[in-house]
Amino acid sequence: MNAFNSLMDGFGTALTPVNLLWAALGVLLGTAIGVLPGIGPAMAVALLLPVTYGLEPIGAFIMFAGIYYGAMFGGSTTSILLNTPGESAAVVAAMEGNPMAKAGRGAQALAAAAIGHFAGGLIGTVLLVALAPTVADLAVDIGAPDYFAIMVLAFIAVTSVLGSSRIRGLASLLIGLTLGLVGLDQMTGQQRLTFGSLQLADGIDVVIVAVGLFAIGEALWVAAHLRRLPGEPIPVGRPWLGRDDLKRTWKSWLRGPLIGFPFGAIPAGGAEIPTFLSYATEKRLSKHKDDWGRGAIEGVAGPESAASASAAGTLVSMLTLGLPTTAVAAVMLAAFQQYGIQPGPLLFEREPDLVWGLIASLFVGMVLLLALNLPLAPVWAKLLRIPRPYLYAGILFFAAVGAYAVGGEVIDLVILLIIGLIGFGMRRYGLPVLPAVIGVILGPNAEQQLRRALQISDGSVSGLVDTPFSVTVYTVTALLLIWPLLGKLVTRVTRGTRGRAKA
Repeated sequence: MNAFNSLMDGFGTALTPVNLLWAALGVLLGTAIGVLPGIGPAMAVALLLPVTYGLEPIGAFIMFAGIYYGAMFGGSTTSILLNTPGESAAVVAAMEGNPMAKAGRGAQALAAAAIGHFAGGLIGTVLLVALAPTVADLAVDIGAPDYFAIMVLAFIAVTSVLGSSRIRGLASLLIGLTLGLVGLDQMTGQQRLTFGSLQLADGIDVVIVAVGLFAIGEALWVAAHLRRLPGEPIPVGRPWLGRDDLKRTWKSWLRGPLIGFPFGAIPAGGAEIPTFLSYATEKRLSKHKDDWGRGAIEGVAGPESAASASAAGTLVSMLTLGLPTTAVAAVMLAAFQQYGIQPGPLLFEREPDLVWGLIASLFVGMVLLLALNLPLAPVWAKLLRIPRPYLYAGILFFAAVGAYAVGGEVIDLVILLIIGLIGFGMRRYGLPVLPAVIGVILGPNAEQQLRRALQISDGSVSGLVDTPFSVTVYTVTALLLIWPLLGKLVTRVTRGTRGRAKA
């Protein structure tokens, strides 16, 4: 009840005209910036940090929260329409959203994403209010073996449900893990796969890999087949969700936060793992197996809801522990320190107006985001009316600008082209792209947690399974691997029994 009363006080702060203006400005800026490949929410908040020096702390953080949610949705917009993720959390949206857009259902995909963001953010923020202390306590107890187990689950879950075969999924994952090895070894400082180049010592940025594999690879693939494919603009379709769409998505919108929020609250978490797991979960539970890979709307609704709930979860660790779990949270932590405020267990007591005003502004920002983007979904979808040669030329331009903006180095453009050629080759031989991106995002963290776990156990492999949490996760992973084999075995036994019965 105390939390509810504090939240009501927070709404009194967030709903003042000035703070409403900051929330609306944040949502607009975030959506606009999120549409540009390579310029995600973290960079947006970082760029705008100096602008807020003259603002009151509450107004500044309300605007930052709006930028965060707006940029996440903006990233999924280009991911769905142009197969060009604006940030790593929007990668999964391209898997089913882009086929939907190509089939003339871009507006439906954007609407499913917008409502998913609203539902996930709403549920995630309610859980933030109700469960912040409990989730923070659980997150503190998770160690290196548990992190590694979670990442193994993410690897297996996605490679087992994508592509025409598991072998191709694992091959794609191997490509991603190899790209993730480029740079300095985090434990020893040794250079790996840098070929003597100092520019590669920092590794290859995830945004460059995602944009290269998706945007450049897709553009090259389309260019190679443009003469054989009709060049007509893609139809926009009707600008609303039908009854069948709602029937297929409402459970996905509700399941997403159950995956996204806990992972957002886990240190070193973020939106990448839960979006991958949400995609795998929705594919497993879907009754429309034939639609997957061709534009299953559940594959947009679930991951987008999970991503938005994860954003609320990141605030749990940041506000209650002072522990940033994502790049955006790290920038916001720097903003707190800029105002002489230290997040931690005492923050709710020392700065109640700021904390509860920020949490209440999340509700306000989500309503503004939904009100802004639902009407704009058909407008965004009309981008697909542009003839494909001009459309993909624009994609190449913005992809190059986004890649250059990441590090400001010319070599980033060379790497982008090389990875684009790899993406083209993967499409040529039927390798799914998503496992490769997962490998780049999670590979370095998985390696670090594996080595930490082995160091703690003096090199004993048993150290990887010495916690109840890790044992549970590995059990789920084993079931994920064995279940299809059991299904085939049962099918063969059933057919054999029927054959003998007929004989």
